[in-house]
Amino acid sequence: MKVILFGATGMVGQGVLRECLRDAGVESVLVVGRTAVGVSHPKLSEVVRADLMDLGGLESELSGYDACFFPLGVSSAGMKEDAYRKVTYDLTLEVARSLARWNPGLTFCYVSGQGTDGSAQGRVMWARVKGETENALLALDGVEAYMFRPGLIQPLHGIRSKTRVYRAIYALTGPLLPVLRKLAPRRITTTEQVGLAMIAVARDGAAERVLETDGINRAAAAAPA
Repeated sequence: MKVILFGATGMVGQGVLRECLRDAGVESVLVVGRTAVGVSHPKLSEVVRADLMDLGGLESELSGYDACFFPLGVSSAGMKEDAYRKVTYDLTLEVARSLARWNPGLTFCYVSGQGTDGSAQGRVMWARVKGETENALLALDGVEAYMFRPGLIQPLHGIRSKTRVYRAIYALTGPLLPVLRKLAPRRITTTEQVGLAMIAVARDGAAERVLETDGINRAAAAAPA
């Protein structure tokens, strides 16, 4: 399986990249981002692009892939809806449409988040925009799209969030997360489990197109050791 990964420098993306590089069934990983990931591996290659909305001239480099993992995103804190929509909806759909043309039958795994508004009619801005994005991806021809809605995510293996507020939260709650995972395993996942689940879904599909935290963990548990 050949994989394209967007958002590899983020917390979730780092976890997905780690599992892809560790999985013998993943033949190659192409990371596309605004900055280099700073990782060297025989099956890793990169495309660094300042403007990810413009993939012009990259058709040959972005063709021949089986799956795209898309944990790229930004926090909505302090953002106006137009700016948030540009990154969350416009960018995601521009990438997905291009990849659908160049890779018919591609599996597209998109990370939205717990609380996403599937009706796209609610009053919470980020949840509504995420819901619109999910719905557009699910309706897109040429791809088999799956939505990942993780709730609380425990970063493992030295992975850290790029967002200062989230780093502070994880620093405070980090010692409690392993306990919380045992008490509420259906509400908490890890960066490792998200990565394993994406690979499993891309390889074997899933019964549901929208995976909440419990579905993510079940898919991860079904992945080969």
